[in-house]
Amino acid sequence: MTMTNTLAANDLNREATMAANYSETVAPTRNPASVVSWGAIVAGAAAAAALSLILLLLGAGLGLAAVSPWAHEGMGSVAFGLSTILWVTFTQLAASGMGGYLAGRLRAKWIATHSDEVYFRDTAHGFLAWAVASLATAALLTSAIGAIVSGGVQAGAAVAGGAATVAVAGVANTNADKAEPDVMGLGYYVDSLLRKDLNAAPPLQASSPGGVLPAGLAPAPGATPEIMRIFVSSLGQDVLTADDSRYVGQIVSQRTGLTQQEAEKRVTDTYARAKARMANVQAASKEAADKARKTSSYASLWLFVSLLIGAFVASLAATIGGRHRDA
Repeated sequence: MTMTNTLAANDLNREATMAANYSETVAPTRNPASVVSWGAIVAGAAAAAALSLILLLLGAGLGLAAVSPWAHEGMGSVAFGLSTILWVTFTQLAASGMGGYLAGRLRAKWIATHSDEVYFRDTAHGFLAWAVASLATAALLTSAIGAIVSGGVQAGAAVAGGAATVAVAGVANTNADKAEPDVMGLGYYVDSLLRKDLNAAPPLQASSPGGVLPAGLAPAPGATPEIMRIFVSSLGQDVLTADDSRYVGQIVSQRTGLTQQEAEKRVTDTYARAKARMANVQAASKEAADKARKTSSYASLWLFVSLLIGAFVASLAATIGGRHRDA
């Protein structure tokens, strides 16, 4: 009986000892609060966002200083684009590294936690600091990011509706008797169409005594806007009809003294020159729009790459800061 009581007492002492050891080793590791140190994350994100903003402003200032309005002066477009990419990447590296390190260094110390779990938590803290900093920076620079993303789309839409816009503007803004607007740069071609040869003697009417210039050759008021409207409409339809060519030829013949055949030939040649110029303008516009689209695409891709690098650097820097914190 005495031996049984002794064994029972020993078992109770052993259980009490095990319970005490469990409460000393395991219980402290069960933290009722979250293992995420949001204070450290917010601190690292604020530092990263502030450093990003400062570096971006510095890069913008240096970029504007490197660009010259004079031809063959200052930095070229290729060098400017490359330097912009490098500066944005450097900004992400510096800001993300700073934010991640602070998030890892300032976080609360985890007691009796496996090293792999500590490494994962530090990485998560760095990533969260980078995410919060990126969102804050994007909120401050929404207009700039929106311009980069939508630049190519807006350029393509402008080119798609360019022809219709020009045609409508030409018809709406032309006033035959009060103004002579230069629609699509046609003013020069209309002026050259009605240009007289000052060295040539004016044609004389046989029945006119003393060789007086006939009244039909006097300048026709409002002829320039009317011809311009005809050219705008013909360029929109991509053809100059025979009736329009004959009518404009009559006006040219009256203004310049050319024969009807010569006047119509001048009309045809001038229209062909204006049409060729319009085609060149449209080709240049399409080329500019395609270049803007490619630039927007490249900028978005490099922005994605730089942000991805920033996320990696922030996570790595947080593990370094965590090791320094626990050392």
